[in-house]
Amino acid sequence: MAESVYKVIELIGTSTESWEKAAAAAVKRAAKTLRDLGSGEVCQVDMQLKDGKVESYRAKLRVSFKYEGE
Repeated sequence: MAESVYKVIELIGTSTESWEKAAAAAVKRAAKTLRDLGSGEVCQVDMQLKDGKVESYRAKLRVSFKYEGE
């Protein structure tokens, strides 16, 4: 098996519905510009509040993709 190197970046996704959808939104957007996404890890979740109600959910992720630079 050939050796591979992966780069890890942090993303924050948002959703008005759930943390799961917030994480999925971040991955979906990243997949449009990054190739070979390898794995993802949800590191933190929080929410934005307004007038005592949840306005949106946020998920912070670490996502890896295959590094092709020299």
